[in-house]
Amino acid sequence: MDKFDVTSTMGDMEAQNMKLKNSLPFSLAKFHISEDYGFLLPDPLKELSHYYMPWMEIANNLPLMIESHQLRVRVDKVLPRNLALPFVEVSQTLGIPPILVHSDFVLSNWKKKDPDGPLEIRNLDIIVSLPGGESLKGFILVTLLVEKAAVPGIKALTQAINAVLQSSEEELLQALKQLRTSIVEMIKALRQMHDYVDPAIFYAVIRIFLSGWKDNPAIPEGLIYEGVSEEPLKYSGGSAAQSTVFHAFDELLGVCHSKESTAFLHRMREYMPPSHRAFIEEIHSAPSLREYILSSGSYLLRETYNQCVMALAELRSYHINIVAKYVLTGATKAKDGGLSSLPGPPQALEERGTGGTAVFNFLKSVRDTTMEGIIKQCD
Repeated sequence: MDKFDVTSTMGDMEAQNMKLKNSLPFSLAKFHISEDYGFLLPDPLKELSHYYMPWMEIANNLPLMIESHQLRVRVDKVLPRNLALPFVEVSQTLGIPPILVHSDFVLSNWKKKDPDGPLEIRNLDIIVSLPGGESLKGFILVTLLVEKAAVPGIKALTQAINAVLQSSEEELLQALKQLRTSIVEMIKALRQMHDYVDPAIFYAVIRIFLSGWKDNPAIPEGLIYEGVSEEPLKYSGGSAAQSTVFHAFDELLGVCHSKESTAFLHRMREYMPPSHRAFIEEIHSAPSLREYILSSGSYLLRETYNQCVMALAELRSYHINIVAKYVLTGATKAKDGGLSSLPGPPQALEERGTGGTAVFNFLKSVRDTTMEGIIKQCD
């Protein structure tokens, strides 16, 4: 970047700063994000009122009903009217598509065994289950703990934006250090997946219920929501790409993904609660952290920023390793007869993520483009 570019960039940033300073401080409360729980719902309802008891009875017995085929009396390629209409209405009220999404499956699907105890896996349980037993529970709770580990990073994100708006290099440095530490803790939390989730059960059972009906070769025509649409509707299944955490960190650090990956990630934002989507947009509208660091000339800021980018890339590399184990190794174990009593997912899903992507190509692409965000000496 030459001298003219730096001067021009600084002028643009000053104008943007002036525009945004009136909204200081940038805060989480505005977006209904908890200081203690981040994007997790702090106290999910465990039961609904008596009026909804028929629904709760189904929810509380889902694994048994699915395994005994009692749930599929009419549900094949048509979701019956008595399920479709309330499901769509509730989903529209919440501002999310009518399908199982990350916020349903993880962010709102947890409770403490001891209300006064710690937020640790031994003191956690899920509210609504699906087939998959302890592995299903472990998958949800480990994913939840990754979200919880991100909370200090979410706070650091807001501190970093406020530090840029106030031109406080010291506060920005501390925020970036906290962000890196949080990402490292997310990796540690993700490692627990190996202890609590059996690869064969994830591959042959859990993935079936996370796979949606968009970009899914097993259900290419989609699902008819009776009474809602005469044409099949297509929605993506639950995916880590629906976690607001990764989108927020990318926006803060100025990570730019490929055109194809960006299109998919932006589509996944439609599966987030509206307030979480708004949070991402607010970060996007804030002054560029990367440009601020470049214009500051601070070696310490640049190196700390690079450590954050590298930690995020490491998290994505570890996610690739997890997927390799739970898709490729899981497929091998399931085919070798470890779960011969279960049908397993259709063959067409073997190389696909639950969101419908060619999973390894997608994950490697976002990891590689994350690494490209590192500020080099010549920048």
